[in-house]
Amino acid sequence: MASQTISPHATASSRPRYWRMLGLFGLAVLVLCAAGVSWMLTIARSALPELDGVLPVKGLSAPVSVTRDTHGVPTIEATTLDDLFFAQGYVTAQDRLFQMDLMRRSAAGELSEIVGEPTLKHDRQQRILGIRAAAQKGVETATEEDRAQFGAYARGVNAFIETHREHLPIEFRILGYAPRPWTTQDSLMIAYQMVETLSTSPAASLTREKVLAKLGPELTADLYVNTSWRDHPPTVTTTSPQNSPIEPEPASAPRAITNSAPLPDLLKPWLEPFFRQEHVALGSNNWVVSGAHTVTGKPLLSNDMHLGHQMPNLWFEAHLHAGDFDVAGVTLPGYPYVIVGHNRRVAWGFTNVGPTIEDAFVETFNDQGQYQTPDGWKSPDKRREVIKVKGKPDMNFEVELTRHGPIVSQLSPGEVRKIALRWTLYDGIRNPFFHVDSAQNWQEFRRAFAGFDAPGQNVVYADVDGNIGYQATGKVPIRAGDGSLPVDGSNNQHEWTGYIPFDKLPNVLNPPSGIIGTANGRITPDGYSPSISVEWEAPWRTDRIYRVLGSGRKFAAADMLELQTDVYSELDKFVSERLVAAVDHSANASTQVHKAADILRAWTGQMDANSAAPTIVTRARTELKRMLLEPRLGTAPQVPIGDGAALSWASYHWMMETTWMENVLTQQPPRWLPSNYPNYDAFLTAALEHAIKDAPADLSSWKWGQENTVTIQNPVLGRIPIVRRWTGPGVQPQSGSGYTVKAAGRDYGPSERFTADLSNFDASTLNIVTGQSGNFLSPYYMDQWKAWYTGYTFHLPFSNSAVKDSATHRLMMEPQ
Repeated sequence: MASQTISPHATASSRPRYWRMLGLFGLAVLVLCAAGVSWMLTIARSALPELDGVLPVKGLSAPVSVTRDTHGVPTIEATTLDDLFFAQGYVTAQDRLFQMDLMRRSAAGELSEIVGEPTLKHDRQQRILGIRAAAQKGVETATEEDRAQFGAYARGVNAFIETHREHLPIEFRILGYAPRPWTTQDSLMIAYQMVETLSTSPAASLTREKVLAKLGPELTADLYVNTSWRDHPPTVTTTSPQNSPIEPEPASAPRAITNSAPLPDLLKPWLEPFFRQEHVALGSNNWVVSGAHTVTGKPLLSNDMHLGHQMPNLWFEAHLHAGDFDVAGVTLPGYPYVIVGHNRRVAWGFTNVGPTIEDAFVETFNDQGQYQTPDGWKSPDKRREVIKVKGKPDMNFEVELTRHGPIVSQLSPGEVRKIALRWTLYDGIRNPFFHVDSAQNWQEFRRAFAGFDAPGQNVVYADVDGNIGYQATGKVPIRAGDGSLPVDGSNNQHEWTGYIPFDKLPNVLNPPSGIIGTANGRITPDGYSPSISVEWEAPWRTDRIYRVLGSGRKFAAADMLELQTDVYSELDKFVSERLVAAVDHSANASTQVHKAADILRAWTGQMDANSAAPTIVTRARTELKRMLLEPRLGTAPQVPIGDGAALSWASYHWMMETTWMENVLTQQPPRWLPSNYPNYDAFLTAALEHAIKDAPADLSSWKWGQENTVTIQNPVLGRIPIVRRWTGPGVQPQSGSGYTVKAAGRDYGPSERFTADLSNFDASTLNIVTGQSGNFLSPYYMDQWKAWYTGYTFHLPFSNSAVKDSATHRLMMEPQ
């Protein structure tokens, strides 16, 4: 029978029937959508945690009190440490179980089992790197104290899972699986993936090798600069304070932008490639000032760790109390203890050191599959991996293991040699945090951090007696070279001979300036040996922090938040001034370029979302880089063909690449001036012309906030259009940049903002990005977002009276 079609020339009698059918179809769709939303709301509501009353829990030896404040931050009070860490695991699982499971799967390389093929590349990477195997080694070498405390935490998580299998977070129901029991190995995997995230990539050495072969030593040395006149090593006690008051960021109303990100984008926080060519724009700020610089006469310590955004946010706030163990701050879901915060006497904060802790060894293999060693040919060990893929056959493969580590060449597209990865992670990592949380003075604090192997951190310190300090931490290899280039693995000439002794790592107590700050920049004074890192972060944030703190002001806690949200960019102000001067000296600049120069001329250096100048200058910096490097390294392919596949100007990524650019623009060396320009003024003017070629006719409408958005969304619920608007802030414009103290990019930013007031811990402040809960129906799911986004914060209650006064919920966990 012939099919019927609806024609625009349908008869009048057929039209009512058509519209009735269309109406019924629309109604059916609405009913189905309503039913789906109703189901989701019912499931999500059933997964909300119990926050009040008495809760019998199997596994406790005595009652545990859980008091939550107005933002859902728990104060957990127990009689014994075993019960305390058990309760920490249980309470964290109440709010973050799905996130915890996603994090351990990401670390282990098991996402494809629940997601399918989109995460297969990541899972394969994690299996090759052997994060699960390294964590198992960590379990085997753990101390009895660690085994007991990690075991208690895991039992707490499992007690929650066992009693809530019918009320799991909705993400488990949508993806169709249930979490397996928690183990100590799972906790270590989460910690080890943090090490992976904060490690500089060995891909930089492979790219540097190609650049050196192409450009020679002089230009390569220029590009891979690792010092700046703006550096502020914390152990160098002389400073040059300059009066540089903070210019407040103009307030602006958030403007929503449509978000319909695909699954790989929403899972990006868990999918960062290890052999990345471009460094991950992560970092952190921390500083501490002595009482000589504060209104109270006691130190202030601040920390905002810049990490990849996820939903819910990375950190979980908590206050842990059992006897004399009394500590508050941010915890890592899936891992016991407080990571950054304060106890009754001391406070501390972190930034990443970024030490060179991986080497790429080029192994020589023969036709029999053996590799060359100083003792002859040897067969590599092999580890068999099986990746389960949802809806697809399993992926089976073997990882070859040499004396230096796994063969990782497959993770660097275009690499044909056999590259083995030597990494401190494979030597085992100790856990210092119970002793850090317990430390009562500088000596105990340093003794605790002597057992902190990775990721290497810059730790600032303050105590109630008025002392301030700094300690670099981490296991840093001593080697014949510096780790900046791949080395021959067939001999022993490049082997690690040990680690820099802890006492030799940079540290200082009570410097005369009364100011210590770090922001991932160089921490070693001139002449320091052996090398800690071949790639420090550019010093723009560090320099800004020292200029503000050295301004002569007396600071209160609110001033620390003002600095944490500072959006002045010295880099971009410098570049804008060079561009303006070049245009002023150019006879051939277009009318539009003169307009751009006038916008930059009036600009104050604030990377404000409502300003056009930041867009112009950042586009110009990209053009300057391209025009300087393209003649020497080649044109980037239109379609990316893999990070390591071909050398081009876009291959060059270096944390201090903006220092190289500053050196070029300041010194204007003839060796870097492209041959088709008579002078640097003409070159800079041309770069500005290129930067604005696609700009709107009205340059003032080219707002930075539309270029510099922030994206945060739930990785599962964010894919469902009906509920997406309630499950994350989505895409929002923002002020700041990667070179402002408020480091801000699309996928990263301050993961928390913390200030400890050593005159009164109840005056300390802390906020995270979105909220404590992972359940979108919880009042604590997004209640901190506005503070993070617009720049205010909350007090963190600590004393018994403050905890009592701020209590919103009280839960008593009783032994069952």
